[in-house]
Amino acid sequence: MPKILMIDDDTELCQLVAEYLALDGLSFEAVHDGQAGLERIQTAAADLILLDVMLPTLDGLSVLKALRAGPYCPVLMLTARGDDIDRILGLELGADDYLAKPFNPRELVARIKAILRRVELLQQEPSHAVSLIHINDLSLNTQNRQVLCAEHPVSLTATEFQLLEMLMRKAGEVISKEELSKVVLGRRLQMYDRSLDMHISNIRKKLAQFSPNEKIQTLRGSGYLFLSEGKG
Repeated sequence: MPKILMIDDDTELCQLVAEYLALDGLSFEAVHDGQAGLERIQTAAADLILLDVMLPTLDGLSVLKALRAGPYCPVLMLTARGDDIDRILGLELGADDYLAKPFNPRELVARIKAILRRVELLQQEPSHAVSLIHINDLSLNTQNRQVLCAEHPVSLTATEFQLLEMLMRKAGEVISKEELSKVVLGRRLQMYDRSLDMHISNIRKKLAQFSPNEKIQTLRGSGYLFLSEGKG
């Protein structure tokens, strides 16, 4: 039974989420301030964290930054509607996804399940898939979930790993944002949703630490292309 930890000071919302998650067989625990949430994460394992941005004692972005300095755990950020800055910062710091408040609890459950599926995919090797993909100075191993760029290990979230894998498997082909959103994020592309752009930006920044060559090209209005030949 996957365990969900929610860090949010809205106790009524936490109770509502608990009821919805229970219907789907998900274990749930809530903590109501940032510092206590961070301490709880360090003492009790969780399969996914729901993290509000506005928290007492320690804000959600600071909690996320501390989390990403340790072992990976998927995080879904909860942000105020229309607060694009918090969403962008959350994704830059390594959040797997975000959802704006107020939200439909069913949408939250769908987002949680999509993230858990991505993590599960990283824990099992499909028999039909090539386990090692190597293009120029970048290699991705689906068996040990390791990415090497110019022989340097690159740490990616589950979302980033699956995005990079899909792009590399179809190197030289343009993949639309709609297809990437459906396959990786588990939902249809929504207007003004910059999640994919931010995840791709994060991947680029992480790879650029070790290689100057452009690897992922944006084709405005079309999608993304992983370059099969080095460029830059």
